[in-house]
Amino acid sequence: MFDSGYGGLTILKELVNELPQYDYLYLGDNARAPYGSRSYDTVYEYTLECVQHLFDKGCELVILACNTASAKALRTIQQKDLPLIDPKKRVLGVIRPTTEIVGNYSKTKHVGVLATAGTVNSNSYVIEIEKFFPELKVFQNACPLWVSLIENNELEGEGTQYFVKKYIDELFSQSKEIDTIILGCTHYPILKPLIEKYLPPNVTLLTQGSIVANGLKDYLHRHPEMEALITKHQLLEFYTTDSVEQFNAHASLFFGQEVNSKHLSL
Repeated sequence: MFDSGYGGLTILKELVNELPQYDYLYLGDNARAPYGSRSYDTVYEYTLECVQHLFDKGCELVILACNTASAKALRTIQQKDLPLIDPKKRVLGVIRPTTEIVGNYSKTKHVGVLATAGTVNSNSYVIEIEKFFPELKVFQNACPLWVSLIENNELEGEGTQYFVKKYIDELFSQSKEIDTIILGCTHYPILKPLIEKYLPPNVTLLTQGSIVANGLKDYLHRHPEMEALITKHQLLEFYTTDSVEQFNAHASLFFGQEVNSKHLSL
């Protein structure tokens, strides 16, 4: 599993809960985070480099547990790079599993997306939802300060409450009929209790962890050839491109338990 930093640990947490039998390697590119404001070319370059490192460590399947990387790099890696690296290996993202099911929750057919500027500007959610639920209207709003607030453990203060309410209000100013919201950044589930506080009643808030876990379970059921290649010793390994001490100190907030990581130089 790859993420630009810590957020992907919220996905990994659910994968381990749902599919505990597999071995998991997690790589956080903390030294170059955040990815949300970087260009397509830069995100692609960084993501491919990290994916290659995971392949080199024996991974057959890599999940981009980062919405920005899924939006800006996944398709190019799948179509251009994988056939050259190893046609049998696979790279999956976190956007498609979410867009495949979002229409099952909305009665008004108005769906909101809260994400980083990079993910919003890519229009990936709009494009993918159109494929599965063309009748849905999708409204997006960037939340540029949420990641910094979360990583600084500012989860409840007045400033955090202000910016949570601000971005939610901006989203609903586009449509009062929104009844389903996707948290399109893997950091954002940490703020879920506060986000729900400022949502209108009867709005469904979708986080990606359990959705991606169920999607992976289905994927491996449909691809037994890949499932057979994945090792099953219930091992967990964590790597960061930045300070191990800093990563370990922050990671428990996202993963829900103590983490002991190793440094990886790129």
